[in-house]
Amino acid sequence: MKKFLYDLQSLLRSANPLVVSLLFLSVVGMNLLANKSIDTGVEWLALDCGILFSWLTFLSMDILTQSYGPKAATMLSFAALLMNLLMAGIFFAASCIPGVWGESFVEGSEKILNAALDHTFGGTWFILLGSSIAFISSAAINNFINHDIGRRLTRTQGFGSFAIRAYVSTFVAQFADNLIFALLVSKTFFGWTLLQCFTCALTGAFLELMFEVFFSPLGYSLARGLLYNGLIAREA
Repeated sequence: MKKFLYDLQSLLRSANPLVVSLLFLSVVGMNLLANKSIDTGVEWLALDCGILFSWLTFLSMDILTQSYGPKAATMLSFAALLMNLLMAGIFFAASCIPGVWGESFVEGSEKILNAALDHTFGGTWFILLGSSIAFISSAAINNFINHDIGRRLTRTQGFGSFAIRAYVSTFVAQFADNLIFALLVSKTFFGWTLLQCFTCALTGAFLELMFEVFFSPLGYSLARGLLYNGLIAREA
């Protein structure tokens, strides 16, 4: 454990602060926005607003994997998970502090709205636990699949290589993330069927992949910049 913490500390000092910050921010934002569901108009398609951040989480991990390797990217993902747990603790503490949220000032409904906002930010233990297990599992899946594909693409370079690695690893890992969470939380606590868990995991992964495809040129530019700077630093 001491060696792991020492390696993590060294990695946090040497890794690109912008990409690490995006990873941390997106993980916290993803779990917070997951409290709001999206009305898709389709009964079997369940999505939440966490999708607005989840693509950034996986894109950040793809950049870190290509720049520092899968082990380092997974360690940083673990650090992001710890940061999310810390923020969840702070949100929970805020929900327990007596006071009134600004948005609860609706005549006749102040207590109900204030309690609802406290519960939203305070979170639920089984949702936090399920999302944490799903995230760290899918992070490892994403990072090592991305790296393994990169090792096999010896003839494909540039954006093509980055895109293939990112698209395949993201889709598989996002599917795993959605499915693990659905099985641990949605099926156990909300009575979802296995078909609902599988269908929502698959469709959610596809939609999240579309975000990654759209923003992958930006991710490639960041990854190329990190690799170039690292090469210059080693030659110096």
